This record gives sequence, structure tokens and C-alpha cells, in this order.
Amino acid sequence: MITVTNLAIQFGKRVLYKDVNIKFTSGNIYGIIGANGAGKSTLLKAISGELEPTKGFVEMGPGERLSVLSQDHFKFDDYTVLDTVMMGHTTLYEVSQERDALYAKPDFSDEDGIRVAELEEKFAMLGGYTAESDAGELLSGLGIKEALHQKKMGELSGKEKVRVMLAQALFGEPDNLLLDEPTNDLDLETVEWLEDYLGNFEHTVLVVSHDRHFLDQVCTHTVDIDFNKVTLFSGNYSFWYESSQLALRQAQNQKMKAEEKKKQLEEFIRRFSANVAKSRQTTSRKKMLEKLNVEEIKPSTRRYPGIIFQMDREPGNQILEVEGLRATAEDGTLLFDNLSFTVEKEQKVVFLSRDPRAMTALFEIVNGNREPEAGTFKWGVTITTAYLPLDNTEFFNVDMNMLDWLSQYGQGNEVFFKAYLGRMLFKDEEILKQVKVLSGGEKMRLMISRMQLKNANCLILDTPTNHLDMESIQAFNNNLKLFKGNILFASHDHEFINTIANRIIEITPNGTIDKLMNYEDYIYDARIKELKEQLYAK
Repeated sequence: MITVTNLAIQFGKRVLYKDVNIKFTSGNIYGIIGANGAGKSTLLKAISGELEPTKGFVEMGPGERLSVLSQDHFKFDDYTVLDTVMMGHTTLYEVSQERDALYAKPDFSDEDGIRVAELEEKFAMLGGYTAESDAGELLSGLGIKEALHQKKMGELSGKEKVRVMLAQALFGEPDNLLLDEPTNDLDLETVEWLEDYLGNFEHTVLVVSHDRHFLDQVCTHTVDIDFNKVTLFSGNYSFWYESSQLALRQAQNQKMKAEEKKKQLEEFIRRFSANVAKSRQTTSRKKMLEKLNVEEIKPSTRRYPGIIFQMDREPGNQILEVEGLRATAEDGTLLFDNLSFTVEKEQKVVFLSRDPRAMTALFEIVNGNREPEAGTFKWGVTITTAYLPLDNTEFFNVDMNMLDWLSQYGQGNEVFFKAYLGRMLFKDEEILKQVKVLSGGEKMRLMISRMQLKNANCLILDTPTNHLDMESIQAFNNNLKLFKGNILFASHDHEFINTIANRIIEITPNGTIDKLMNYEDYIYDARIKELKEQLYAK
């Protein structure tokens, strides 16, 4: 349990929030949401003690242990992977180190024997005798193979380190767990593992994430940072988003009476509660909507970019034919061989692979940026494409401001492009900022703007939610659901895939798995197949 009392955070004259009084209780998972800069990560730092609040204090239950997902991926470079995980339980690791040091003494004394006995008792009480196997199980669940467990952290890739740090945070089932963007750099399978793990976690969890599906799957409550306040209410992200949009529509309808508003909100809560009860969400068993209050529902101050993809012409019946493509990575790894498929009208295809380089290679080939080692591809004569590459560095290595940069990619006067940038949430003097110094999220919004100007009827998107905030992802997602043309894309965002794709092509070393279905159905089919294989194996 974590109790926050009269908390205030202020930097100079800027007040992030004040008078924060919240009790985070055991058995619940709290998703912290808010616009960029609202103070989500800052709140976690204040709770963990990394940041001294301007006012107020934070308390935990007597004897409770706090674990935090570390963002320092170089701190443990000199330690083995297994030791790094076990260091997540500081007390257990210190007891283990002292015990081992005493056993290693050449002049072991009677006093040492007494101390070792004390340490052995404490070691057993803390679960020390199963610590290595517990740590190994966590690592394996997060995709870190056993061959890496005794390697030094400095030998691992950046993505592997992220997984080890997550295992460290989870190790020993802490009483209170703080996770800041835990799904970053995780593939879909590992995110699902984490969802299941947290669904069975019986302690207190606070999590900041841009992954909407992850928040929906695990969170029992939402902590919304808005209006310079921190507000707690029951329900997951989807409930917050849908209810805040409903409240916004009500606020815009000046003629609606108070009783009518209340009735509409109560009906919304009833319907949402019924949907949760029927869903496969891990949170449904935790009765996340049991204490909902109509008064909690308010419009948000969030601003969503105006992302609207339109087509200059309808696509014909021939979209894309791919025949026998082959590509290898720079290190010689075979990405795909004899890759063949035909995209048809109205299909929105997500490409999946355990090696994300396969999708990038495919997209680069069909965009003419890379030569295939074998095979051919052919676009239909009516097809125009707009491409969002994984790496956009080359587009921004120029001495130009935003206004001039975007003007290269469309026709119109200065007023037109200023209005366009305004819809993408670039304000006033911001549009004169040099593109070289933009943040990752700002560059992505400009790249999406560039795509919109092309009015293409086929969109090619390589991991499009990278660097985007929740509001941009939601706006992007909403428009792509309505887009009438074709979409070819790769993504690690479960919600993005499930709400857009109507065809799945998984690229494997043995060919492709090609299904005309949405992502949830694809996962269900895969699970059934796996269960059947396990039964036959027995």
C-alpha cells in the first residue's frame, strides 16, 4: 500500500500539481495517464523517493518493499545477468553476498559461524534457496535465453538489457511496484506474458505506459493528470477515453439538461461494465468498475492532432503482387526467402516476425529503396503510396524550419501550411523551429503530415506508434480505422493491430502464415494450435 498525502510538485513558477491525496491499495493496478509534460514520470519519482516533493509526503505499509523499473541500462554492466536480477531484492542480495563472503574466508571463526547461522535463517525466510531459479524463470518468460544468464550485462544488446531490468523490478514479488514504460522494446509475445504476470500479481502496482491495450488488460484504476491535478477513478484506459469523450460531447451540447446528462452517463457505465464482465481481461475478475461515480467523469483538456488521410483516387482491383522475394540482414541472417503474396482491395495487412528487420526489409524493397536478392514485386497502375519508415533520420539532416520542411511535400501557400501544422498541434512560433532539434515525437508528427499531403491510396507504416504520445496514437488509430484504401504495416501496439488489420501475414523461417482475420482471432487460433500440439506430445 502507498499513501500520498498533500503532495505538491513545482519547478520554479510552474506547478505540475498540488494537494494530491491518494491511497494506492494492494491487489490493484493503477495506470497513470496524462499529456506529455503533465508529470507522469515525475509522480513515480516522487513516490520512489528519487525526487523530493515541493510539499507533502509518501508512506508505505510497515515493512513493505518497493521496487522500481530502473531506466539506467549501464549501471549493472559489470554484473552477470542473473546477479542483476537478484539485486532487485536488495536485502536478499546483501544477505547472500555477506553469507558467501563468510563461507569463502580461509580463517573461518566461531563468530563467523554464529553470523552465518543468522544469515542462513534470514536467507531462507527471504526465499534465497529458490532465488536463482525464480530469477531464471522471470528471465526466460521475458525472452532472455538461459545461455545469457551468466553473461555480463555489458555484453547484452540494448533491448536485452531492457528485459533484464524488467525482470529485476519484478523479482521477489515486491509489495509495491513502480513501472515506467515497461513495454518499451518488448515484442507482442513478451508484452502478453507481462500482462498475464501482472494479472496474477496481488500487490500494488503503478504503471506509466503509452500502450493502450496493455493498460486496458492490467489496470483496475486510472490516475489522470490533468487540470494541474491528479485524479483517481475506477476503470481502465478505454473507460477513461470513452467517458471523457462522452463528457466532452455533453459539455458542447449546451441545451442538454442535467438529468439527461446523468442518465446518459449512467447508461454508458452500465454498458461498459457489462462489456468488461464478458471480456477476457485479467482485470475483469478484480471488479474494476464496482465503485464508479458519475461525478468522476469529466471532459479532458487533452488536445488530439488532426490526422486525416484522404485519397485522390480510389484504388483499382490490382494492388500489389509479391513473388519469391529474398532478403538477408547485414550480419548474414536470412530474413525471408521465397516470400510471395498478393494484396487485394480493402485489405489492411499487418506483417509479423520474430525479427523486426524482416518487415523493414520488405517495406524498403516494395518502396524501391532496397534491391531484393531474389524475386519481384509489382504495384497496380492505380496505386499511389505513402511510406512512414522506421528510421527517419535522413529526412531531418537539413537546415530548415518546420514550415519550410513541410512545404517541400505539398502545394499551397504559407497560410495553408501554417494551418496544417496547427492541426498537428504545432503552435505559433514553434513552426519556425529547426527540424534538426525536434524531439522524436515531433519528427513523427511531421512525417505523418508529410504522408497526409500525398493523398495516397496505400499507406505503408513501419512501427508507426514509435515516439508518439497517447493522444497522437489515438488520433492516428481512429483515422486508420476509417481509411478506405489499403494499409501495409508492422507494429508492436496490440490495440493498433487489432483495430486496423483484417489480414495477418507472419513471416517465419519456413515461409508465411497468412490469415484473413483480426489479430485477436489470430492469437486465439495460435493458442488452440499450441494446446493441441501439447496434448499430442503427451
